[in-house]
Amino acid sequence: MSTIVVGYDETPGSQRALERAATLTKALGAKLVVTSVTPVMMSIGRSAGPIDPTDPPAKHAKELESARAYLEGQGIEADYQPAVGEPADAIVQLADQLDAEMIVVGTREPNLIQRLTGQSVSASVSHHTHRDVLLVHPPHS
Repeated sequence: MSTIVVGYDETPGSQRALERAATLTKALGAKLVVTSVTPVMMSIGRSAGPIDPTDPPAKHAKELESARAYLEGQGIEADYQPAVGEPADAIVQLADQLDAEMIVVGTREPNLIQRLTGQSVSASVSHHTHRDVLLVHPPHS
């Protein structure tokens, strides 16, 4: 396995996903690429609106720095790729660009809208890629 892409956003499931990706990277000698995606607000029609002011790019830059600190503490060098867009699409596109063999994403308890629409980032990633996907659940409370 040469390249693993992990989506990271500092949620408990995402933190465990980063840990699993680190373990796999060490065990397989793979290249690790960490991404954090600033979502855009969706408007009516097919166009994406502006960046959500409650979830700005600066927040995702800090998330990538947290991931860097953790991975450096594990002795792992990685590439860090901030992105803007629909999170699942951005993660899949990055994996495609890099020809990654695996995508690692965390899961979490879906909120009401996600339950109603049946969508989550992890589910969307797994349904929209032909690459292997490791879904990592958050720790039990």
